[in-house]
Amino acid sequence: MTTAAGFLDRYLEGESWFHRTDARIKLVMALGFIFATTSIPPGKWTGFAAMLILVWFAAGVSRVGLPRVFLRSLVAIPFILIALPTVFTKPGAPLFELDLALFALTGTREGLDFFFSVLLKSWASVTAAVVLTATTPPLKLLEALRALRIPAVLVAIVMLMYRYLFVLVEEAQSMMRARAARSAAIGPKAGGSIVWRAKSAGGMAGSLFIRTLDRSERIYMAMVARGYDGTIRQADAIPLRRGAMVTLALLLCLFASVAVAARMVL
Repeated sequence: MTTAAGFLDRYLEGESWFHRTDARIKLVMALGFIFATTSIPPGKWTGFAAMLILVWFAAGVSRVGLPRVFLRSLVAIPFILIALPTVFTKPGAPLFELDLALFALTGTREGLDFFFSVLLKSWASVTAAVVLTATTPPLKLLEALRALRIPAVLVAIVMLMYRYLFVLVEEAQSMMRARAARSAAIGPKAGGSIVWRAKSAGGMAGSLFIRTLDRSERIYMAMVARGYDGTIRQADAIPLRRGAMVTLALLLCLFASVAVAARMVL
């Protein structure tokens, strides 16, 4: 069974340039890349190609493995499929017709352009996020969010959620092992029928929810007893180096240049 750490923690240790770069620089860089990519108008394929080359070059420089980055980036597919109906609903020049039993759907050139543009934007943006999370420890990312003046309460919620998701996953896995140990059956159908499994899963979900509420109350009371006032304190951030700031400025200018060129020229 997959451990909670392996399931939730996407960071991979390494010695690449991305691993050594300050998390604040990487976070702003990733956000700038995503903003520039999403601002490219539909149908500007040269601009999308340029952004994909940049992000996959970054994936190669990160040394976390291109196959791993590709597999993780596939998480964008379900969100991309949401835009599939636009192929038939967006007005434009008809390209093909899909004849169904009760009605026919007409695909348009503008609809296809929009759908594939959404696909490339989403894929490039998720790939950038994958590289960021694979080369930056989660706590460093949270510190970078605080440095960007994200509300302290929101950062504290995310930090505590990340910390205790591991506990909840391990608790759920323990309950599943207990259920399997009490199934008293051997073979591919061990554990009872689908209805039995559904009832069991519902009971486990309810029990996990109650345990979560109880644990959160105990944790909060323990934190208050230790002086918690809504702010998670930490050491002051190390000032950014001038070279890192120059590198960030150049990369942001590059992303903006590609987006503007795609909008005005390409």
